[in-house]
Amino acid sequence: MAEVDLHTLSKKMAKLDFAMLATRAADGGMTSRPMSNNGDVEYRGDSYFFAYRASRKIADITAHPQVVLSYTGAAGMLGGPPLFVAVEGQATLIDDKAQFEAHWTKDLDRYFPDGIDTPGVVMIKVAAERIRYWDGGDEGEIRA
Repeated sequence: MAEVDLHTLSKKMAKLDFAMLATRAADGGMTSRPMSNNGDVEYRGDSYFFAYRASRKIADITAHPQVVLSYTGAAGMLGGPPLFVAVEGQATLIDDKAQFEAHWTKDLDRYFPDGIDTPGVVMIKVAAERIRYWDGGDEGEIRA
């Protein structure tokens, strides 16, 4: 098992767009939902997602900002094993339109029809604290 650094893991994660975002619900249970970072996957330890402020996930994050992201990727180009990545981190909410613009892609217009001016839109930033990965040959943990 070789140790992988964040830069190397980032290259492996480049094609992983969807993640399951797990939050602690008001009743104390865990809940997950799929999220897309819409191609904003140059991974340096932070993940960005857009949501509506009135959504349950935002209420969960406001009450309990510790979250988990789970990424899974298909087999590699040469038929290798899939890549699994779990990211534990702190979520914060961002209301700054300049930061929205920096992470916005045209695909988001499907969900937010007025773009960064869509009423109620908020950006979720997840700052990684611990990253676990497995791809069949390598597995390990990176502390961010």
